[in-house]
Amino acid sequence: MAVHTQLAYRTSKGIGVFNAAPDYEALPGFARPQGNLRCCCYSPESKYFAWASPEQVSVIDATSGNLITTLPTPNVFELGFSPLGTYIITWQRPTKDEEGNTEKNLKVWRTVDKVENAQERIALGEYVQKSQTGWNLQYTTDEEFCARSVTNEVQFYQSGDLKTVWNKLRVEGVTTFAVSPGKNHSVAVFIPERKGMPATVKVFQVPQFNAPVSQKTFFKGDKVQLKWNDLGTSLIVLAQTEVDKTNKSYYGETNMYILSANGSFDSRVQLDKEGPIHDVAWSPNSKEFGVVYGYMPAKTTIFNARAVPQHDFDLGPRNTILFSPHGRFVLVAGFGNLAGHMDIYDLDKDYKKVCTIQAANCTHCEWSPDGKHILTATTSPRLRVDNGIRIWHVGGTLMYHEDLVELYHVTWRPQSASALPHENLLLPVPIPHASALQYLSTVKTPSKPAGAYRPPGARGTTTPLLFKREDEGGAAYTNTGVSSTNASFSNGFGKPRRREVPGAELADPLPPGAAPGGGVSLTGTQEGDEAMSKAALKNKKKREAKKAKEAAERAAGLVADGSNPNLATGHSSAGRSPERRESRGDARNEARGDGGHQRSRSKNGGYGSQGGAGRSPSQHRAYRNNSPGPHRRHEGGYENQGNYRGGYQGHQQQHHQRAGSGHQQQYQRNLNAAPPPAPIQTQAGDQGPAPDLTVTSPGGGLHDKKMRSLLKKMRAIDDLKMRQAGGEKLEDTQVKKISTEEIIRKELESLGFQG
Repeated sequence: MAVHTQLAYRTSKGIGVFNAAPDYEALPGFARPQGNLRCCCYSPESKYFAWASPEQVSVIDATSGNLITTLPTPNVFELGFSPLGTYIITWQRPTKDEEGNTEKNLKVWRTVDKVENAQERIALGEYVQKSQTGWNLQYTTDEEFCARSVTNEVQFYQSGDLKTVWNKLRVEGVTTFAVSPGKNHSVAVFIPERKGMPATVKVFQVPQFNAPVSQKTFFKGDKVQLKWNDLGTSLIVLAQTEVDKTNKSYYGETNMYILSANGSFDSRVQLDKEGPIHDVAWSPNSKEFGVVYGYMPAKTTIFNARAVPQHDFDLGPRNTILFSPHGRFVLVAGFGNLAGHMDIYDLDKDYKKVCTIQAANCTHCEWSPDGKHILTATTSPRLRVDNGIRIWHVGGTLMYHEDLVELYHVTWRPQSASALPHENLLLPVPIPHASALQYLSTVKTPSKPAGAYRPPGARGTTTPLLFKREDEGGAAYTNTGVSSTNASFSNGFGKPRRREVPGAELADPLPPGAAPGGGVSLTGTQEGDEAMSKAALKNKKKREAKKAKEAAERAAGLVADGSNPNLATGHSSAGRSPERRESRGDARNEARGDGGHQRSRSKNGGYGSQGGAGRSPSQHRAYRNNSPGPHRRHEGGYENQGNYRGGYQGHQQQHHQRAGSGHQQQYQRNLNAAPPPAPIQTQAGDQGPAPDLTVTSPGGGLHDKKMRSLLKKMRAIDDLKMRQAGGEKLEDTQVKKISTEEIIRKELESLGFQG
């Protein structure tokens, strides 16, 4: 009779248990529970399966599916078993009683109790455990002792007496500990950096807590992962910092160390590729371990127990490594934000690659206990779409597929690898389940492999090494910091653009295929016009002709004394390009009237030569500012803001010459403009000779600048007063601005303004 492997999963609707290869059918005798079930788990020795509902905890026989017992504890969020399945541990969210005291939320129960009535069952031990991280007790493999961490110490209990502390390991500042598996009872504790002192990992023998048998001190260790091998003889310490002070990573720095349990060896694991450590795993034989490390494409290396490299796999986008239960195969995969490729290698055949499996959107991956199958799943809330289970043969064939709604958790039933046959794991390949064949029939095979997008100008050219990954023949990725101001990225990604000065030589030569100022040249690395397309060559000639024409016009417009004759003739656009000067000239010609008169069309259709009766003050301003002719009139019927403007201009005429007579007066409206052209003859013919105007700079010292600023404030106050008089509700800041009118008037009078 074939030995079945078993699988359990939890969704938003309930829990399912089914036998995997070769039948792939639901477990007979198991009544599927429905509703809001928060957690489930197998016991490590594979005998029991338990789940928690809002009312109680249920335990069944994993082989038959029959209910064994229930625990009268509601609202359980975490479940766990002791190594031999003798005890079951539950964790509830911390609550307080009526007196305000925190209730004991971590409870230990005997899995099978002699009490017939489940409601009369009593927990063997109860503790206060506020944090959900590291909530469970840690047992020795033989269940003789268990331990839990409290402030500055690790407390040990005998499994049969959980109400009395058997022994204490007092360590100041301990944050993490790990009890070793195997026959020898050891415990490793971690103390992070504190007051300039380095972080420390210490290994003690239980119960000799007077002095550690092995220890390692190091800096750059805010938190660690402690990974024992299956025999409990060696410990891997994966240290990580919260912040990378070199600005090379957003996720801190990682370093790895290895210690022996007897103190005979400790060392830092030397990695020859820069970058973070993505994953590390022990082989089941406890003699070697694998590490995935470095910037993408990452490097995967197998080390022996003395941290000596044994084999390097090909570079690739990978971040996960898993050994099969028998230790024959190793899986190297890239999950998360990577494409989901899984490479299977046969360690018994000189690390030969068996196959590559594409498991897109995989969030959970696990070897089956028989070492023949691989489970991949897409779970919520990591991904809420395409949730489901897939089982693959080690040779790369899809064996089973099932879509599920909101899959939260999936796991294999733990079984001893020695109890399962492992003579030939590759052959023969079993027949896939009907669900796998149906799924494969719906998957469309891409007719053409999709590559990276290339713009039309770069198609057909060789990809610069700057944009090739290291595993594709490009240069190795070197990161000297994530700051955008750091210009020492050797691979080009994130490189700030260099400032390019026209006519100046570049400070250093450009790499092949790069364009000046940053980026990639779409014309390849060829020099000259031969590599340019017809359109690019045509545009280049147009630009060169335009530059030559503008240079010739500028040279022709210069006179012996260095002045520009265009200024004398009133051409204010002499510095413009020929096209803009031509369009501006056309606009002037269209604005001229009969007989050379320059007129402004009024709103009612007539010509406003007298300032326009019936205009509003804003229309007066528009008329004065938008009139295209050089002659502008100032009428006496203007509002107060016009008086301020006129008074200020009268004050400035100490530096100007007056022109005209009577009520006609020439004002200079734009102080930054060029000198006005010669006056145009009007039909009346009574204006006399052309006025000789002298233009001064608008920045006539601090006195004039301050006066212009005050007049601007007065015009804004007048505008607010008009809006207030019209019934508009002003803001508090606008009302305060109106109240400053008298102060501004006094400042204007002190400056000599007469308005």
